[in-house]
Amino acid sequence: MKCADCGKETEVPFKPDGRRPVYCSDCYRKHRPKRFSSSRRF
Repeated sequence: MKCADCGKETEVPFKPDGRRPVYCSDCYRKHRPKRFSSSRRF
């Protein structure tokens, strides 16, 4: 499997569905969704 961002060969612990890009661990860190911080309370 090739990373959709850098093209490096990578392995993933799931079967890709073909609808979403697959990233190597380095590129995944750049592309993963941002999580909301729990420090911001109203």
